[in-house]
Amino acid sequence: MIHGVNGLDVHVLEAGYESPGRPLALLLHGFPDLAYGWRHLIPILADAGYHVVAPDQRGFGRTTGWVNSYDAALGPFSLLNMTRDAIGLVSALGYRRTAMLVGHDFGSPVAAYCTLARPDVFPSVVLMSAPFPGPPAFPFNTADSEASQVQLSSENQKLAAALAALDPPRAYYQHYLSTRGANDDMWHPPQGLHAFLRAFFYVKSADWPGNKPHPLTSRSAVELAQMPTYYVMDLGKTMPETVAPFQPSDAEVQACKWLTEAELGVYTREYDRTGFQGALQAYRVYSDPDLNAELRLFSGKTVDVPSLFIGGMSDWGTYAAPGALDLMRTKATTRMGGIELIDGAGHWIQQEQPHRLGMLLLAFIKGTGGPANHAD
Repeated sequence: MIHGVNGLDVHVLEAGYESPGRPLALLLHGFPDLAYGWRHLIPILADAGYHVVAPDQRGFGRTTGWVNSYDAALGPFSLLNMTRDAIGLVSALGYRRTAMLVGHDFGSPVAAYCTLARPDVFPSVVLMSAPFPGPPAFPFNTADSEASQVQLSSENQKLAAALAALDPPRAYYQHYLSTRGANDDMWHPPQGLHAFLRAFFYVKSADWPGNKPHPLTSRSAVELAQMPTYYVMDLGKTMPETVAPFQPSDAEVQACKWLTEAELGVYTREYDRTGFQGALQAYRVYSDPDLNAELRLFSGKTVDVPSLFIGGMSDWGTYAAPGALDLMRTKATTRMGGIELIDGAGHWIQQEQPHRLGMLLLAFIKGTGGPANHAD
């Protein structure tokens, strides 16, 4: 536990701390993951000479200091405040900068804003599963035009209406996860929490044969509806109901070496204790125009540090925001070292293929000139 970090007491998993002076590798998890999701990768990076630190992010696991309620203020869960969490953690650990910053899923935009805001503290970045399309822009060259800016919220409402009008009616998962009922649905599912989490991890992995992701041409209802139901859900169904038909067999569970029953038990116990609301707040931030307005501080700014994108070959996350991958490559970053898609990985890359991931991370850092081998 690291106390007093931007109002939090942060729970971290770490390795390589025994010998002082090692460069810092900071790993930021996503939803519904924990610091524990990096368990296979942490020793690989520590063996390579890093002090590796993976926190339970704000709202997750054993990190405390956030309010666990649907009615809690969402400001503390904003992307820029979670960026402050990361900067505060680096500082609390006695470092001036990271040698490696990796963000997976929701950790990816947090990592991206870390480099936008403080490239001196975060001199390189690896984004996983969620491409970063760049910060929202201010309307440009509009002084003489009458056009008013369409709010993000009304675009989301239009998309929700278009999805609901499909046959069968559908709903975007982020919209569902923002609802008041989502936490209780997932915390107390009819099949039990352990079985729900098993199905959720399975269906988003390379183990489920139904994952055949490909780019989508637009953010239209018809295009989005090509995604599996765990992304574009049947309207009115809960997430536990959505993944229940894909429950893996006992034989499939036994064959899953990247997430054993004992390892899944860690997730079950943690989420049984905390529920999901803290983890879900981020989805509500996405749809709050006031909380996204502050991101326009970086309007037009690019990620100018060496960067790398890593996805799973079987992960729809790479394409879930149509156009984001191309925007990241062509506009949002200026030193993108490549886009790597790992075979045999779905969404949970660091669990499914940690050795391949470790090789890519270490090669990338070496290619950037590598970290200065000191702790300040």
